Amino acid sequence: MFYNALSTLIKFILVAVLIGAVLNEFDISADQVLTDVGFTPQHIMAMLREGFDWALPHFILGALVLVPIWVVLFLLKPPRMGK
Repeated sequence: MFYNALSTLIKFILVAVLIGAVLNEFDISADQVLTDVGFTPQHIMAMLREGFDWALPHFILGALVLVPIWVVLFLLKPPRMGK
């Protein structure tokens, strides 16, 4: 599974670099595309920051519930023979 995810990530990176090189030959930049769509790099960073600020407290709250449940289930699970 890790191999498949890593392979997919490497393929994605290579194709993205290839497409970026082709677009650069046509004098198309990321700033131009973002401006045409209506975004600025600062706006995107602000959206990412707001999303992170929203997600972090929810992640911590969920982890505070899930980790003790996982520990109890792990301790109550009978040991496996063989593997």
